[in-house]
Amino acid sequence: MTTLANRSRTALLVVDVQNAVMRDACDRDAVVANIVDLVERARRQNAPVVWVQHCDEGLVKGSDEWRIVPELTPDDAEALIEKSYGDSFEDTVLESVLADLGIGRLVVAGAQTDACIRSTLHGAFVRGYDTTLVSDAHTTEDQSEWGAPPPEAVIAHTNLYWKYQTAPGRTAGTTDTVSVDFAAASTDHTD
Repeated sequence: MTTLANRSRTALLVVDVQNAVMRDACDRDAVVANIVDLVERARRQNAPVVWVQHCDEGLVKGSDEWRIVPELTPDDAEALIEKSYGDSFEDTVLESVLADLGIGRLVVAGAQTDACIRSTLHGAFVRGYDTTLVSDAHTTEDQSEWGAPPPEAVIAHTNLYWKYQTAPGRTAGTTDTVSVDFAAASTDHTD
């Protein structure tokens, strides 16, 4: 039900699954395994996989910290978007890439839940995309020493929060990895 005309396709958006970002992430191995499953399924269903990779002074382009985790390998034909802000749309070519691919619905996975994932979800939603967060395929690190809740609570709250997002002409929601269907046009709100 996207508000974007002639954009009926679904893409998997994999955000910042980079070595440094994932190093201390909550349930890192399980989340990465779920993203591996999502990427394989998207490819089998001919759904585009779009990769996002953060660059800044802490994640220097070309460094080992900046690289996508070794369990995941972007295909040369898949778009890779470099960003330097939390919202993957901000000051990037993501919107034009998605428009060229006819994408109106995004299935979002990656890191970090309380930063780039939330920013990107909102960025997509306000731009008219139907936006599904994969509830067991996003993560964050423990930032409780700076006043944040424990990572499990951040992840659970983000899932709860996104499950009930609404806006005219768009859908939002959550689903788990095994329930993702890249051909479906609707979002599962039962998770």
